[in-house]
Amino acid sequence: MSAPQDALVVVGVDDSRLSMTAVRLAAREAVLHSRPLRVVHAFNWVADPSEPMPDEPRRPAEELLDRALAAATDAQPDVEASCALIEGPVITTLLRESGSAALLVIGDGGLTVDPDVAAASDATAVQIAARAGCSVLVAREQLPSNGPVLVGVDGSTSSLGALDFAFDTASRHATDLMVVQVCDPDGSTGEPPTEIVEQLAEAVAPWQRKYPSVRVDQQVRLGDPESALARETHKAELVVVSARGDEPWRGMLGSVSQAMLYHSSSPVVVVRNAHGLYVQE
Repeated sequence: MSAPQDALVVVGVDDSRLSMTAVRLAAREAVLHSRPLRVVHAFNWVADPSEPMPDEPRRPAEELLDRALAAATDAQPDVEASCALIEGPVITTLLRESGSAALLVIGDGGLTVDPDVAAASDATAVQIAARAGCSVLVAREQLPSNGPVLVGVDGSTSSLGALDFAFDTASRHATDLMVVQVCDPDGSTGEPPTEIVEQLAEAVAPWQRKYPSVRVDQQVRLGDPESALARETHKAELVVVSARGDEPWRGMLGSVSQAMLYHSSSPVVVVRNAHGLYVQE
């Protein structure tokens, strides 16, 4: 989580149950990275004509933030937490918050359980993950079970940022790391090409030296990257992917990061990083 030390972990909340899961995940990351937590609720003041106007429009929003702060401190008593009630659209508000955050945490809004949401290209979680100014952690309905951190790499410069984030996360979470690269089979043997296996080992080696306590499982899988990585997510505590992968000109999110938002069984971190990231020997 390479950001100024005073940068916050920000979590966006609404009145869904999933928001409290996102708050707990955000509180954990804030404590593990020794960062303050900021709980944000975007409040649209436009009244719904089909609903009766409450006597005090702000009260439900303020009560929501109180519940979120209580959930954060219950999950992580040592967290330094504050809250903000901000007038404006949700996406605009959270994108603005992401500009100065170390990490933005949001719920997935039903991407994995509601076909109508999953089919919508303008789903809030996808819009935010695509356009945020920092890395985005997208929570699922349930808190993750114990398991390794899973990171997908493709040999690109941007995937090194995901690898760095994943090693750091595995170290802070005191868990294992599974590094997966997906490729086509060797034409003569049907096995993973030797050069891909060697390239993966070379890519991992500098971070393994930097984080010697992290136990790493390196896997080269064959087939379609989106499907192959999605199959591994059910056993992961957290899934880490870079925002764009090896074809950054194709759009704000690469195909693999989009697939993980829709199909990962575990929380997903979409990593944004500066180009040219490296580990100094």
